[in-house]
Amino acid sequence: MSAPLYLRIRAQFEERIRSGDLPPGARLPTEAELREQHGVSRATAQRVLHELAQAGLVVRHRRRGTFVAEGVRQENLLRLINPRLRGPEIPGRHAVHSAAVVPAAESEVDLPGIDGGTPVTQLVRLKFDADENPLALEITAVPFALAPHLLDEDLAELTMMVYFGRTGVPIARSRMYLDAILLEPHQAELLGMDTTTPLVRQRRYTWLTNGELAESGAYLMRPGAMEFFVEHSVLAEGDP
Repeated sequence: MSAPLYLRIRAQFEERIRSGDLPPGARLPTEAELREQHGVSRATAQRVLHELAQAGLVVRHRRRGTFVAEGVRQENLLRLINPRLRGPEIPGRHAVHSAAVVPAAESEVDLPGIDGGTPVTQLVRLKFDADENPLALEITAVPFALAPHLLDEDLAELTMMVYFGRTGVPIARSRMYLDAILLEPHQAELLGMDTTTPLVRQRRYTWLTNGELAESGAYLMRPGAMEFFVEHSVLAEGDP
């Protein structure tokens, strides 16, 4: 069963905003323009813009229009554990800090079920906001045997779920944990923080269909840089 049209239109705008295709301050179509472009009713066009505003992604000004919001980015946590995710796990510009094959015991992320001597490919990237300030530190580790050619990829733009799909790695499920931590000195230096300020860490584990670990990831977010939410669409009978 396909999602209602208003949800599909809203999702298109969310993706464009989070990818940077619609930067802060960019103007969105008016209700009339949405009706003409998508062939929808006035109520549907209003709902799309209203829900984008409720999510904090846009700001609506009477008689001026609807514009992409400045400031804190919002992100649906469900998106970050979706095995079918397309696009960067953390949207925006990434810069590769390091990429190397290391023993699992030396990785910066936990690798449950992986022997400490097993080689893993570890990728450490920095995410920057629109003003080129460090926003987050992303650490990903994948068993080398599962992705032996990973380092040949364009690592700045790499999305692991897309890579797994393209190379036939059978992903089954993902789980995410949230906890507050203090940074290691080298992590604090990369994010321009001190080691006494706690921040939120997201830990994501992804497993293969045979139950073995496919990926372990950690996302260390600067405090105040991003707000996270969980949203489910509750569809009433007869919704458009």
